[in-house]
Amino acid sequence: MTPGARTVPAADIVIVNWNAGRHLGECLRSIVRADRSRLRVARIVVVDNASTDGSLHGLTTSGIPLDVVRNSGNRGFGAACNQGAARGDSDFVLFLNPDTELYPDTLRAVGDFLGTRAAEGVGICGGRMVDERGEPAISCSRFPSLRIFFGKMTGLDRLAPAIFPPHHLLPEETTASGPVDQVIGAFFLLRRSLFEELGGFDERYFLYFEETDLALRARRRNRRSYYLYEARVHHIGQVSSAQLGGRRLRYSLCSRSLYAFRHWPRPHAWLLMALTLTVELTARVGRALLRRSLSECRATLSGYGGYLSWLCMIATHAFERRFLEATTASPGPAAPAVSARTTDSTKDPLHAHR
Repeated sequence: MTPGARTVPAADIVIVNWNAGRHLGECLRSIVRADRSRLRVARIVVVDNASTDGSLHGLTTSGIPLDVVRNSGNRGFGAACNQGAARGDSDFVLFLNPDTELYPDTLRAVGDFLGTRAAEGVGICGGRMVDERGEPAISCSRFPSLRIFFGKMTGLDRLAPAIFPPHHLLPEETTASGPVDQVIGAFFLLRRSLFEELGGFDERYFLYFEETDLALRARRRNRRSYYLYEARVHHIGQVSSAQLGGRRLRYSLCSRSLYAFRHWPRPHAWLLMALTLTVELTARVGRALLRRSLSECRATLSGYGGYLSWLCMIATHAFERRFLEATTASPGPAAPAVSARTTDSTKDPLHAHR
């Protein structure tokens, strides 16, 4: 290694794969072709969540060490990301979706940015997502709130965006680099020190909202997320999740509830759950019927059935825990009341299951 190369930051790239087909190989080839003179790729770790499509066959990364981890079952996105990150020790970790492809100048743009003063307070960096025509795709989002979700449920985010802002930033809002609430997880670069300080992704999110949760926890430690317009990434999107059918909606609803109960005032979280089971369910089924789409209707009902099963499991767990506490408590004076502000939120039954 030359003396100049020692000053170039290094990143480990982690890719979680689940039946991504040919896209995984194309993603790896794009990394090999990328200009890595300003951001060195120390290793690529592919964590496979029990794929059955042969997507791991014949993978090569000429000049870059490749580490393939094969899970016997689907552990979920966040858990697999944590697995992959633990296999490296570079100063940066780049979580990359298998349905993305880097442009030749993507990593160079990121490396150039990391050497600037503007990057000093940044904990997470994302790029500009584009489709196959080079048109802008979703790149970053606002932290979700009850107002945002209600607007999305009812369509008011399109009719009155000033009152009910959309969750994802619109293309006209992402024409220049700058701080944002959250960059999407398809290209998610973190300082390893921050990732370890936060304890990695919360593995209770099986799919969806894990990067939102991590970005919010980083923000609360004064570590910003930054959208880098110059770093283009071709993102196909939904290659793996489209194969889930109704389970995709189930995972989204479950993760959304976990996020709300972890980070929102409790009344807002309960209201979101009520709206999910009434207003949103009615709107989804209504749209499916208007489109005369039997498959969409089945997927909606399947997703909500899974969500209700998850809620019942949580309710059962909470009842069993309280019953055991009541029947095993030793006699004596009542314990003093504990303020809601100091209660350990990880003991909330909503945090106990995926």
